[in-house]
Amino acid sequence: MDAEEIQCSKIHYNLPIKQLIGIAVEKEDGYIAKNGALCINTGKYTGRSPNDRFIVDSPSVHHHINWNKANMPMTMDNFDRLCSKVLDYIKEKEIYVFDGFAGADKDYRMPVRVINEFAYQNLFSQQMLIKAKEGELNDFKPEFTIIVAPDFKADPKVDGTNSEVFIVLNFDKKMVLIGGTKYCGEIKKSVFTVMNYLLPFKGVLPMHCSANVGQDGKVTLFFGLSGTGKTTLSADHDRRLIGDDEHGWTDKGVFNFEGGCYAKCINLSQENEPQIWNAIREGALLENVVIDNATGEPDYDDDRHTENTRAAFPVEHIDNSILEGIGGIPKTIIFLTADATGVLPPISKLTKEQAMYHFMSGYTSKLAGTERGIVDPKATFSTCFGSPFMLLRPQVYAKLLGEKIDKYDVKVFLVNTGWASGSYGIGSRMKLRYTRAMVRAAMNGQLDGVNYAVDPIFGLAIPRECPNVPNIVLNPPNTWYSIDEYYRKANNLAESFNSNFKQFKDVPEDILNAEPEKMPEDYIV
Repeated sequence: MDAEEIQCSKIHYNLPIKQLIGIAVEKEDGYIAKNGALCINTGKYTGRSPNDRFIVDSPSVHHHINWNKANMPMTMDNFDRLCSKVLDYIKEKEIYVFDGFAGADKDYRMPVRVINEFAYQNLFSQQMLIKAKEGELNDFKPEFTIIVAPDFKADPKVDGTNSEVFIVLNFDKKMVLIGGTKYCGEIKKSVFTVMNYLLPFKGVLPMHCSANVGQDGKVTLFFGLSGTGKTTLSADHDRRLIGDDEHGWTDKGVFNFEGGCYAKCINLSQENEPQIWNAIREGALLENVVIDNATGEPDYDDDRHTENTRAAFPVEHIDNSILEGIGGIPKTIIFLTADATGVLPPISKLTKEQAMYHFMSGYTSKLAGTERGIVDPKATFSTCFGSPFMLLRPQVYAKLLGEKIDKYDVKVFLVNTGWASGSYGIGSRMKLRYTRAMVRAAMNGQLDGVNYAVDPIFGLAIPRECPNVPNIVLNPPNTWYSIDEYYRKANNLAESFNSNFKQFKDVPEDILNAEPEKMPEDYIV
């Protein structure tokens, strides 16, 4: 959308960060915490609204989209009507426009224009997207325009939505409409979804993963859903961060889609996550974090608004990060899962076929707060560890990943950051220091020469030893109060894996052979 098409009372283009912060404090109930971060509250919606995201159905996209409950169609007529309402709404508003880019690789980056009703959301857009360098905004033409009007609410009976909230992607008109929700994550994930649709047609694998690089130049990818540890584990003081959430993989290497990080900060501590802790300073945005009225200090342990408290900050706030957002060919892939059943091993090495199986399965336990209505952890399967953001058929992304694992001989590990010594409510969350030790061992090659045991149900290769991790922790049955209860839970999870995988058609036999095999019932007392 060109600038001359926007009609409103007052338009601000690419305002400096400090000016946006000042406006948010003066007009939008923003508050400056003692650490310098701008704090805001998003009100009713503190997580994504997965039942309110739509794709405009048109001949150009109809046969490519994997239509399902996450990828719901909207007619072009409904979109046009809704868009007209939103444009009429912002005519009376003072709005904020940011022009920047998605994608650090200039061969694949997408110029994006974000039009915001609120200054703090424009701050978020600036911190999460890639800012233009000198001269790059001359003759800027956005490939996609995102209009964000949180205080405009849809009428489901008239607008074809499910509620007052709407997130609508239109690939023909190259637009995204967002309304009814102040949750900033909807902006970020809309850009991600657009990139996930466009890049595979160019031979690029888009990935819901974080990425970092060691002193030896070797890149590691961390796949996982929100809350599984992508940001925490990739922000390692011994390695340089490429990006914390969204990347593309080309024949040259990987590149970050973003210019910032959007980290969960519930129970954040300086001791366990010093890089994230130190990144939350002036210029950062804290979302739904409780602030102590007396001291002005953020209380990261207080979840009265949501467990999905967030911090958005530019990647340069992470010490030793790679500001260019580009790295080489990955050598190691880590699949992260927060298993609430407590039966998956804390780390296991995967064959290529197992890697493809677990990539397509995308198992984890959805954690509280990341979506509306989630209170306790809930077992879920999210294809490619990012099903809500993957518009094409899962096999498209899986095929690209499998080709790259083969071509570059990539090592793949499955890491359980969830529960141990029992299921949720009985066991406890895996200690972060153990998970860090296991991930470092996997990246550094320290697990290449150790002996492995094979799990009888999931067929996973479990290392018998790992530096700085007690051996007993590595094999889950050793830590459970009841071996029979462990196998019952493991059998139930195996059945869930197998049931979920039936949705995929035309899957090669070698990948199907990676399915878990339940223990015989008479084995369990």
